[in-house]
Amino acid sequence: MTFFPIIKGNASISMSAHLTKHAFSSLPLHETLQGGLRSAGFEFCTPIQAQSLPLLLAGQDVAGQAQTGTGKTIAFLLATFQRLLTTEPPKNWDGKQPRAFILAPTRELANQIAKDAILLNKEANLRIVVAYGGKDYDKQKTAITDGVDILIGTPGRLLDYHKQHVFNLKFIQAVVLDEADRMFDLGFIKDVRYFLRRVPAPSERLGMLFSATLSYKVTELAYEHMNNPEKVEIILARVDSNRIEETVYYPANEEKIPLLLAIIKRLAPPRGIVFVNTKRAADTVWGYLEGNGYKAALLSGDVPQKKRESLLKHFQDGEFPFLVATDVAARGLHIPEVSHVFNYDLPQDVEDYVHRIGRTARAGASGIAITFACEDYAFSLPDIEEYIKHKLPVATTSDETLESPLPAKRPEKRPAPPVRKKQGDSSKRSYPPRRKSANNG
Repeated sequence: MTFFPIIKGNASISMSAHLTKHAFSSLPLHETLQGGLRSAGFEFCTPIQAQSLPLLLAGQDVAGQAQTGTGKTIAFLLATFQRLLTTEPPKNWDGKQPRAFILAPTRELANQIAKDAILLNKEANLRIVVAYGGKDYDKQKTAITDGVDILIGTPGRLLDYHKQHVFNLKFIQAVVLDEADRMFDLGFIKDVRYFLRRVPAPSERLGMLFSATLSYKVTELAYEHMNNPEKVEIILARVDSNRIEETVYYPANEEKIPLLLAIIKRLAPPRGIVFVNTKRAADTVWGYLEGNGYKAALLSGDVPQKKRESLLKHFQDGEFPFLVATDVAARGLHIPEVSHVFNYDLPQDVEDYVHRIGRTARAGASGIAITFACEDYAFSLPDIEEYIKHKLPVATTSDETLESPLPAKRPEKRPAPPVRKKQGDSSKRSYPPRRKSANNG
């Protein structure tokens, strides 16, 4: 049973392949937001923005299906800003508690949302705070207690602060749940429900949910915690084959590194991401790239936050031409001008394939996606091809002059924490040496 209306859009494309003819200036946005959009250089809406913003600005909850890179962040930020700028704060608001609450599944995505919010906030002057795990615990806590209008963050860190009464959710007027499908995948849904049960009733606030897929569990979440949301589904090809040149190779496991090095040598990608399925594979690929003269950033789940941010900056600034990453580490990153994506390991989830290759060909550009269907993961290919509605063009390893790799560089290992001796453990207790007495010589 469909429990909310579905709006399907197939917007007219103009100016660029990823934009519509709908100008932001035609929307009833607050004048400070129009100024922020002009300063940021935003003139025309993307399809998801063109379809969702009129509903949101009219006060209608929206559940939107949109891939990363389609402009959904600007859509929900504009709606959130508009709500706060045009609606009186709730009674008894103390001027410090948040009025908007935005949840994201990863630190990188939360940070990116905050950066976009700051971009739009040039004239609105709302107080924006982002909170996520891995760094700046006391600094983030102080920023919240000093007063915040829009609180952005990941479930874990925000849950910690909420249980310490650093902030409350009594005055929330807008709620955003971004990448809801990943909240389920990463095991955060219990925390998400905790927050959604503590904000005002759906009829008293604006609700926004965006997800790459609106599966049954995601739509059930929307039905439970939103006010009769309208589903916005933009009819776009899952993979734009006109802009992404896709190729698949069938290497043996031992051919994967030589093949990767051969392709990189031939294509000389200006900026490429190599996706792998495990941390161990990430270490291996990074080591061979570095050992063979290709500077690379390594991004896996256990890399400390400060180092992650530094590596990403180096990659975005062009100091490292390659990024080696797992899906968990790379989901939600906004990295412009990625020319090549390499699926060193074929993903086992069909949607992850679309997310990965969508890192290239962003904002109307073109890109190249090269996939290895090796002995361990080739079984995933039929499902992926069924999902994207086309076969991947096949290349063979004989088309490449396989490189004999130089030895791999070893990733840096963080020192293990010191082992504390348990009290009362006599086997580990040290004793002073006995004194020699005259009787025992």
